[in-house]
Amino acid sequence: MKRITRNIIIYTLIAGVVVVLIGYRAGWFAKESVAAKGDYGSEERELPVTVYIARPGELTDRIVATGTVLPAEEVTLSAEVAGRITAINFTEGATVSKGAVLVTINDAELNAQLEKVNYSIKLAEEREVRAKSLIQKEAISQEEYDRVLTELNTIKSEASLIKAQIQKTRITAPFSGTIGLRQVSEGAFVTPGQRIANLTQMQPVKIEFSVPERFSGSVTKNSKIAFSLEGNNKKYEATVYAVEPSIDQSTRSVTVRALYQNNKLELRPGSFARIEFELNHLESAIKVPAQAVIPELGSYRVFVYKSGIAIPADVGVGIRTTEYVQITSGINPGDTVIATGILQLRGDMPVSISNYMN
Repeated sequence: MKRITRNIIIYTLIAGVVVVLIGYRAGWFAKESVAAKGDYGSEERELPVTVYIARPGELTDRIVATGTVLPAEEVTLSAEVAGRITAINFTEGATVSKGAVLVTINDAELNAQLEKVNYSIKLAEEREVRAKSLIQKEAISQEEYDRVLTELNTIKSEASLIKAQIQKTRITAPFSGTIGLRQVSEGAFVTPGQRIANLTQMQPVKIEFSVPERFSGSVTKNSKIAFSLEGNNKKYEATVYAVEPSIDQSTRSVTVRALYQNNKLELRPGSFARIEFELNHLESAIKVPAQAVIPELGSYRVFVYKSGIAIPADVGVGIRTTEYVQITSGINPGDTVIATGILQLRGDMPVSISNYMN
C-alpha cells in the first residue's frame, strides 16, 4: 500500500513538472502579453530603415542605345570592262581626290579605233562643206545635202561611243577619301565587276542607332546626342540629320542617323558606339530614389517617416531614370521618404532611421 502511494506521488510530481515546462514554453506565465505591447511589439521590434529627404533638383531623362559608326561615303571600286591593268596610280591607305585616275586598263585597241574614226570625221566634214556650198548654188538637192550631213553626224556618234569605252578603262575616284587595300596587281587581267579596292570618306562620319517607338517623337532633326566608343570613355557629340520616316515592324523602333565631323579622323567606320540621348531635363524636380516608389494598380505609393512611424502616401510620378523618380504630387519638399525595407513596411508601422541617403 505504501509502495503504491509513493508511486502515485512520483507520477504526480513528474506530471506537474511537465505542465510547468509546457506553460513556460507557451508563455502562460508571462507577466505581460504581446497584445499589451502594441500592434508591432516593443521598441526592439522597430524596423531600421534608410531614408531620403525629398528636395528639388536637376533631373534628366535619357535613353541609352547602341549604334554603329558609318562612313560618310563608301564604295567598292571595280572594273567596268575586261582587260589588262597597265597602271595603278594609288598607294594603299592614301588619301585621293575626287576625279583622280586610280587604275588604267589597256586601251590601245580603242585608241586605234578612235584615230581611224577621226580621219573619217575629217573627210566627212570636208564633204559637208562642199555640199553646203553646192546647195546654196542650187547645184544639188536638199536630200543630197541631208545625206552628207547625216553621214558626218553618224561618224561623230561613233567617235563619242569609242571615247565612252575608253573612259571605262580608267577607274577614277567618285569622291575624295581614303583608299583601302588593293586586290589586284599591275599586269593582271580583270573582268567586269571585279573588285579593285574600297574607297571610304571618313570625314565626317555618321552615327546610326535605333530608338524605341514610344520615344520616336522626341528625336528630331538637329537634336544633339552624346556617344562614346568601345574601350574609350571620351564623350563625343553629334547632331541628328535624318530620321527614318517609318517604324520597323519587326523591332518597333525608328532608325536615326547623326553626323560627327571627325576632323581628327579618330573615329573609324564600323566601330561600336554607345548612344545617350536626352529626352527631358528639369531644373527643379522633386525626386526620390527609384526603389522608394511602390507601383500599385493604377497608382504609385511611397512611405513617409513621421515621428517614428511609416505613413503611406499616394503619389503622382513624372519622368524616371535608373536612380530617381520625379514626384509630381503627394509629398512636399523636405519630407523624409523611406528608401529601404519597402517590402516589409505596413501602414503606421514603427521604424527607426539607421542611415540617410544623399
